[in-house]
Amino acid sequence: MTTKKRITFFLDALHGGGAEKAVVKMLKGLSQRNDFDLDLVLAKLEGPYLDRVPKQVRIVNLNTGRVITALFPLINYLRQNRPWALIGNMGHVNVVATLAKKLSGIDTKLVLVEQNTLSASKSNLARANLVPPLMKWLYPSADLVAGVSDGVARDLENCLDFPTGMVKVLHNPIVDDELFANATEPLEHPWFGENQPPVFLAVGRLNPQKDFPNLLQAFAMVRQKKSARLIILGEGELRSQLEAMAIDLGISEDVALPGFVKNPYAYMSRASCFVLSSREEGLPTVLIEAMACGCTVVSTDCPSGPEEILVGGKYGYLVPIQDSVALSEGMLQALEHPLAQTTLIERANCFSIDSAVEQYLSFLNSI
Repeated sequence: MTTKKRITFFLDALHGGGAEKAVVKMLKGLSQRNDFDLDLVLAKLEGPYLDRVPKQVRIVNLNTGRVITALFPLINYLRQNRPWALIGNMGHVNVVATLAKKLSGIDTKLVLVEQNTLSASKSNLARANLVPPLMKWLYPSADLVAGVSDGVARDLENCLDFPTGMVKVLHNPIVDDELFANATEPLEHPWFGENQPPVFLAVGRLNPQKDFPNLLQAFAMVRQKKSARLIILGEGELRSQLEAMAIDLGISEDVALPGFVKNPYAYMSRASCFVLSSREEGLPTVLIEAMACGCTVVSTDCPSGPEEILVGGKYGYLVPIQDSVALSEGMLQALEHPLAQTTLIERANCFSIDSAVEQYLSFLNSI
C-alpha cells in the first residue's frame, strides 16, 4: 500500500479572518482528493472556524498560545511527522515556519503565502519593525513564496528587494457549492422583508484596516438622499467607537452590528449592495463571496486585490480609499445601476476552490 503524502498547514489559531478561512477551504478542497494526509498545526486551539475543519484533517494543537513560542514544538512536530509540504499563510507565521524547517533539518517543501500588502499593513503591526527584516532574510530559502494577488506579490518583491518574478501568485480558494447552498438558507431578519428600504452590507473585523468609520460617514450621506439601512457583520475592538459614531451621525436606527455570524452568505444574497471600505487588503475574500451571491459591490481601490478582482471596475464600483464622499456616490450608483447577477457569479467562479487546489498542487509538484 502506497503511503499518502502529508501536507501540513501552520497557523497561530483559527480566528475569523481571511487567511484562516482560506486555509480551511484549501483543506476542504484537498480532503476531497483523498490523495493526501492533511494536518492543521495551530499554536493555539481556538477560533470560530474550528468546527469547519474537515473531519479528514488532523488538528495538531501545539498549545503555546503565541506563534513565536511555537517554534520548538513545531520543530519537534516536523521531525516526528516529516511532511511532504509545509505551508504558512501570514508573515509572522511564515517566519516561524521557515526557522522551524531550517532548525529541524528535515527535507520538506516549504510554501510561504502572503495574505496582505506588506507596504500598507506593516505600519499597523506591533511587530512591524522585526518581521520584515526576518522575512527578507528567511523567505529566499523557501521553495515557493507567493502572494494571494498580483498586487500583493509585486509589493512583497518591492518591499523586500526580491527579484521581479520571485514571488508567485496563488489565489485563495473561495467559491464552492457550499457557498451557493448557504446563500439560499433562510434568514430571519426584519430588514429583508417585503417593501423594506435597500440594505447595504459590509463584513469584516471591526478594526482600523477595514475603515468602517469611513463607511458610516458615507452611509450618513446616502441617508440624506435615500432611505436605506446598513448591516456590518463582524466583531472587533472598534465596536463601541462605531456604535457611538452611528449615534453621533444620527443613523443608529438604520445601522446594525450583529457581530460574527456563521452564514454571512444568506445576508449577501439578500443585500442590495455589498460595500468594502478597507484601507488595505490582500485578496479580499468577502468581495468575491458577495459577487458569488449575486450582490453588486462597491469597493475602495485599496492595495491590493479589489482592482484585480473587479478588473478595473468592470465587475463593480471602485472608489478611492478614505473618501467618504466618493464612497457614498458609489453606493448610490450601485443602487441605481446594479450589475447582472450572472455576470458577477461568472467572475467570482474564477476564484473557485477547485481552481485554487489545482494551482497549489501544480506548484508543489513542480518544486
